[in-house]
Amino acid sequence: MERRSLLRAAVLGGTSAALGGTLWRGAAYAAPAQPGAGPYGPLGSPDANGIRLPAGFTSRVIARSGRQVGNTSYTWHNAPDGGACYADGTGWIYVSNSEINPSGGASAVRFSSTGTITGAYRILSGTRQNCAGGRTPWNTWLSCEEVDRGYVYETDPWGTDAAVQRAAMGRFKHEAAAADPVRRVIYLTEDETNGRFYRFVPTTWGNLSSGTLQVMVAGSATSGSFTWTDIPDPDGSPTATRSQVSGSKSFNGGEGCHYANDTVWFTTKGDNRVWQLNLQNNTYELAYDDSLVNGTAPLTGVDNITGTSSGDLFVAEDGGTMEICVITPDDVVASFLRVDGQSASEITGPAFSPDGARLYFSSQRGTSGSSSGGITYEVTGPFRS
Repeated sequence: MERRSLLRAAVLGGTSAALGGTLWRGAAYAAPAQPGAGPYGPLGSPDANGIRLPAGFTSRVIARSGRQVGNTSYTWHNAPDGGACYADGTGWIYVSNSEINPSGGASAVRFSSTGTITGAYRILSGTRQNCAGGRTPWNTWLSCEEVDRGYVYETDPWGTDAAVQRAAMGRFKHEAAAADPVRRVIYLTEDETNGRFYRFVPTTWGNLSSGTLQVMVAGSATSGSFTWTDIPDPDGSPTATRSQVSGSKSFNGGEGCHYANDTVWFTTKGDNRVWQLNLQNNTYELAYDDSLVNGTAPLTGVDNITGTSSGDLFVAEDGGTMEICVITPDDVVASFLRVDGQSASEITGPAFSPDGARLYFSSQRGTSGSSSGGITYEVTGPFRS
């Protein structure tokens, strides 16, 4: 589904907690949208879990750091971060990273067809500060280390096969990954103030043991054309990967990454932007820029990002007002949910169940503001299909 750019955007809407605004190209605009004009309407009062949701949606706590998951004997990890869902027969699995250093790693929760928790287990251990990552078309989880010269680890959501270090995907401060089955590449973000945007071209699609790491080359403008250039030394030593290619484009704090329909979106937290790469014509532009809306849009502190079959983007906030916001294909930006009483935390790991009816996410530090206070939630309701 084609999405218009929000470059040179203007915001319409009210000032309620559930502000909705329509953004588009150009200075002229029509009558203002109404407060809460997002596709799901205004947020309600906090529920028993402290979650403000639109009408028709409910939340439940799936796991808490340091506590057993459901009726299992497995203890949930600290600082839950990036996540993804996988079909598992008639049920599904939710995978979650642990952003602590050392130990890090990732865990998984298995659900039955009714959403009952039937198991929980470790899928990756002994790594460092596993932040975000990405799901592959062959149903593995790419868990990314957010440390200097960090690795990508390919893991098995079912916990059967041992995790594998994928050094060919480069050593840098990894954040997120997104698979593009059309061009047969994996896009990668880098969480540095002068980070780069990369793609990994496997020698054989479906096998990440070898291939070519490339970096995006473009001008300094917020829109234009781009190309890809090979990174000479993916190992990143002695010269960091982001410094190896002249003309590679710098991004301020790469975070979440999502691919769909010949487009890849990624967020940069340093300047609170969502970038859009149009892969059919090799052009890039801004899909969202907080500086252009003068703080009147609900979305601040952009971080993890995911999407739905309807074309909606769901963007989690690191800071801001602890919200997950939705950006629709019609460029409406609105709050979808808010977590109350956890201002020292951040929202991480948004991912939808295979049927699109349930959204999983975590508050990384919960009410305590500590990595040992993480809480993982599920939201159920009438999501747009």
